[in-house]
Amino acid sequence: MFKTTGIAALVALSLSTGGALAAGGEGHIEDVAFSFEGPFGKFDQNQLQRGLKVYTQVCAACHGLQYVPLRTLGDEGGPQLPQDQVFAYSEQFEVFDPELDDFRPATPTDHFPAVTSASAPDLSLMAKKRAGFHGPYGTGLSQLFNGMGGAEYIYSLMVGYHEAPECAPEDFTGTYNAAFTAGGYPDECKDEDGHHTVPGSWIAMGQPLWGDDVEYDDGTVATLEQQAEDVAAFLMWTAEPKMMARKHAGLTGVIFLTILSVLLYLTNKRIWAPIKGKKTS
Repeated sequence: MFKTTGIAALVALSLSTGGALAAGGEGHIEDVAFSFEGPFGKFDQNQLQRGLKVYTQVCAACHGLQYVPLRTLGDEGGPQLPQDQVFAYSEQFEVFDPELDDFRPATPTDHFPAVTSASAPDLSLMAKKRAGFHGPYGTGLSQLFNGMGGAEYIYSLMVGYHEAPECAPEDFTGTYNAAFTAGGYPDECKDEDGHHTVPGSWIAMGQPLWGDDVEYDDGTVATLEQQAEDVAAFLMWTAEPKMMARKHAGLTGVIFLTILSVLLYLTNKRIWAPIKGKKTS
């Protein structure tokens, strides 16, 4: 019975992972080896700081992070900025204070500003919402060992801007992205059954990163791919700021349960083995 139940559970987990991958549509998602993937992975502090810089100088003009408190920029496991830098960074934003009935400079107790444009989604939960190469939102075994995959989607979106495919008519206007799947398709890029003949679709957002958009303080070369990977990792942290603590607690729990199982087995052998070995008359 237990064997059958275990097999059924594994099949269910596998199906959930497969369904998650299918939910990503027909976009082309790159497989990126992020440092935080896997049960023992962790965020790269330097990479999160670089990603924060890309977000601040490029993405923040249109997209907000309304669910992220500014004070968490100094937390362990995150960008871990010094306290004075957290205060200095917060002051560049303005928030509305009901008590003053006016705007004031933000403090670490405030959150990142919210989205001001209806056409620009908030990025706080983007990495958890989107499907990636390893799968997204679900409870598949792939997520346990490979990560959620949302960061891979963001990376692929940033580097996925290309010239329109040959199937697109000459008078068709729009920006083509190989990872994006929610945009429109011209009929020329569909087969007889209505399926897309090219990955991705047309996206309203123009290409945000081109390479050398920022200058990194640690001397890292700001190529398009490097910036995309850094900001994707940062947005993964904004969606899962307690990921490292959760992994640590999970590993501690597994070790504890393993030791407990061994002790229970030995106790069972010590107490019940002599009784089970007696023959009843």
